[in-house]
Amino acid sequence: MKVDVVAHLHAKPGKEAELRKILEGFVAPTRQEDGCIRYDLFLDLDHPGRFTFIEEWASREALEKHGQTSHITEGRKHFPELLGDPAWVQVATQIL
Repeated sequence: MKVDVVAHLHAKPGKEAELRKILEGFVAPTRQEDGCIRYDLFLDLDHPGRFTFIEEWASREALEKHGQTSHITEGRKHFPELLGDPAWVQVATQIL
């Protein structure tokens, strides 16, 4: 079953550029992963420290493998020093 993800990440004040660089680094390798249908990064125009990923995956298993890739696990190591709030991630499936 296809799954969709919406993930919101908020940078600590002064850490916006550092977080953006890490998040941008996730995009190209993730788009090459098996099961990745969509992986897009957005910047909130009114709050430039807020980022959102909108993702589509062929299966929950593909999403779980994504979370174990080296580019994701390495990038996440920096989150404690860069995120102002815990990431908010919703995993869902479209019903209509």
